[in-house]
Amino acid sequence: MNLIDVILPLPLDARFTYAVSESDFRQINIGSRVAVPFGKTKVYTGIVAEIHDRFPEKYELKEIEQIIDEHPLITPNQFQLIKWISDYYLCSEGEVLKAVLPNAFLLESETIVERNQDFTLSENELTDEEYLVFEALQNQSVIKIKEIGKLLEKKNVLQLLKKMVDKNAVLLHQEIYKKYQPKLVKYLKLGEDVGQNLQLIIEDLNNAPKQKEALLKFYSLKAKSPKPISKKKFKKEEEVSDAVLRALIDKQIFKEYHLQADRTKTDTESYKSEISYSEEQIQVLNEIKNAFSKGEVGLLHGVTSSGKTEIYIELIKQQLAKGKQVLYMLPEIALTTQLVSRMQAYFGNEVLVYHSKYTSNERVEVYKHVLNNTGGKIVIGVRSSVFLPFQNLGLVIVDESHENTYKQYQPSPRYHARDVAIVLAKIAKANILLGTATPSIESYYNALHAKFTLVELKNRFKNILPPEIQLVDLKEAHKKKKMKGHFSETLFLAIEATLEKGKQVILFQNRRGFSPILECNTCGHSVQCPNCDVSLTYHQQNNTLRCHYCGYQMAMQSHCLVCKSPELSTKGLGTEQVETELKVLFPKHQIGRMDLDTTRGKYGYEKIINRFQQQEIDILVGTQIVTKGLDFRNVDLVGVMNADNLLNFPDFRSHERCFQLLVQVAGRAGRTQERGKVLIQTYNPNHQILQQVTTNDYATMYKEQIDDRYNFKYPPVYRMVKIIFKGRDYNRLNEAADWFAKGLMMQFKENVLGPEFPAIARINNDFIKNIILKIPPKQSLDKTKQYLLKIKKSYEAVAAFRGIRLIFDVDPY
Repeated sequence: MNLIDVILPLPLDARFTYAVSESDFRQINIGSRVAVPFGKTKVYTGIVAEIHDRFPEKYELKEIEQIIDEHPLITPNQFQLIKWISDYYLCSEGEVLKAVLPNAFLLESETIVERNQDFTLSENELTDEEYLVFEALQNQSVIKIKEIGKLLEKKNVLQLLKKMVDKNAVLLHQEIYKKYQPKLVKYLKLGEDVGQNLQLIIEDLNNAPKQKEALLKFYSLKAKSPKPISKKKFKKEEEVSDAVLRALIDKQIFKEYHLQADRTKTDTESYKSEISYSEEQIQVLNEIKNAFSKGEVGLLHGVTSSGKTEIYIELIKQQLAKGKQVLYMLPEIALTTQLVSRMQAYFGNEVLVYHSKYTSNERVEVYKHVLNNTGGKIVIGVRSSVFLPFQNLGLVIVDESHENTYKQYQPSPRYHARDVAIVLAKIAKANILLGTATPSIESYYNALHAKFTLVELKNRFKNILPPEIQLVDLKEAHKKKKMKGHFSETLFLAIEATLEKGKQVILFQNRRGFSPILECNTCGHSVQCPNCDVSLTYHQQNNTLRCHYCGYQMAMQSHCLVCKSPELSTKGLGTEQVETELKVLFPKHQIGRMDLDTTRGKYGYEKIINRFQQQEIDILVGTQIVTKGLDFRNVDLVGVMNADNLLNFPDFRSHERCFQLLVQVAGRAGRTQERGKVLIQTYNPNHQILQQVTTNDYATMYKEQIDDRYNFKYPPVYRMVKIIFKGRDYNRLNEAADWFAKGLMMQFKENVLGPEFPAIARINNDFIKNIILKIPPKQSLDKTKQYLLKIKKSYEAVAAFRGIRLIFDVDPY
């Protein structure tokens, strides 16, 4: 018998074996999708991973439902990558598969409800709700379960349907539905005999001048270009009405037809070619070329505005000349907006974009372009782009490689895209370059220990001066009463002077909303989220209190919920409040805000960035998004509203991240010949990290941080695995975490920290408890993971712990 192993997009540790009929077997390919039954009724899309003749021992063999693809959708390199991610990050292949494939590829069956034609309705046999469903089925042959839910205004209708099945009133069956729909565009062409009878047709149209004009315009367009003429474009550009077109189609002078459109096509021509490189850049290019020839990972440490992008462009040109594909990774969707325009200027239609703000259908089309090596050889994307099916990958660039947004925290797989990119490059035998102005401690450590090759750009491009960085002491400013709201006099005057010169300002505040706390001045109560252990954030724009963890929201309160006092005040600072204060201080100037609240939607980032680029916004306030590698030539001043909350975060990387964030945001100022200025407001101006930021002293910061990592056994010296417990039963959670910790301590002793509650111990009504396992340099990582999986197996056998989810997070930083 012909048997195949299938990976299902589910959190299951095993592959499942299915039988294939003789006729279907000839069409089966490893890497293709098949629809398979799983469980009692469900049908899932799985990927064929192996063809063999071994019968399963633990379950009954089932046959596949259908073959979905003629050709493989997953490449051999992707299979290797899926296996590595599954093994390294201690997750199932199914979870990785779900991350690899765009959602539209993963077809699932849906339960369809159908009227039983043999059923005869008797009086009082059906309840009122059942009768409503039965009546709806008399008008429609089949109904989906979710439509019944809407009809009855109920979330769960399964019990009701089960009773109707028992009464033989309805039948249930599974139907696979497609999520991907190709985009079809209407085009126009001439009717069959129009060319031969043109003179007669024109004479007949003398009484319909608008129809005659439309026909002549169509001929004129055909003469200019052989390209198909889209109906929508013809109507808009030639100002032809629907009525005129309909009349011409009815007379069979025009014919409508459909063509599949490429949602990812931009029709952008390249218009830039040569870049003049500095001597330092030429030297760096040679060093990178040398590292690549040895198959080494390159780490490009270049100060902000040193011309790293120009280096990338040259490396991409070299790969395209060989016919290779290039993956250019970015940590934030916001950065793709500027970079895509820049890359299209050099490479035109060779550029494809892949990220979550694109629709499911658009991502499917990019995936297919990459798989078939068509439609563009350069992919610009965020972390998920590392999973694309490259056929001929030559180069991977991980820009801003220090950014923690490359790490996926939720859901599984909890991978770090930078590390996965390094493995991908190794599998594909491609070159890889990590680029950053502030390398992560791990990357720099690897470079100093000969795992990576370090190349450095120490000077700004065209000898542009680095910005002048000044620390503003908020204690002194408050003492001398030199504050305007949350703005020190120094920052206020600097903004005023910058605006007078016609220059722009960026202000950074690492918290969105108006204020993170609403507090009663009488009893001290602050409004808390009912689902999470956090206070609700006040959002002035829609006058709501909102939880940034679970999404819960309520209307702004006029009285304290506990003592009913009307004396309420907001505490803390968010981007919305900074924006409000700026509108009062600078009423004649345009203020913009860039945070999660203002950038929702596909083009959210693009609109704000374009407005700022075109100088329609004078002052841009934002969260971390504004600190990343955006390039605005007219920005003269950058202000940090309060640096202290970056330093005081309870995390072993808080000092490193604070340095990276402040150096990056400082790099947005003075990117032309005129020197920029950076003002950092703080209550602690003597803090060593802030002093290192003012001189951009990465070497000293690294030395101090790596000494701490050695002393306190943290990465990159020790490896780390976080074991997370989540559940709604507080006591069971404690028991489960304590049980697991005892098992770990027997083997790993003092290298086990916890179990302990994190700073926010409850999110979305799930209590959370963590154990940290530190792995010494000489301890085998593989053996440690095997031991973890062994304890996990025992843990899952304890019935009392079934309601407590166990999660492994390898390299949780």
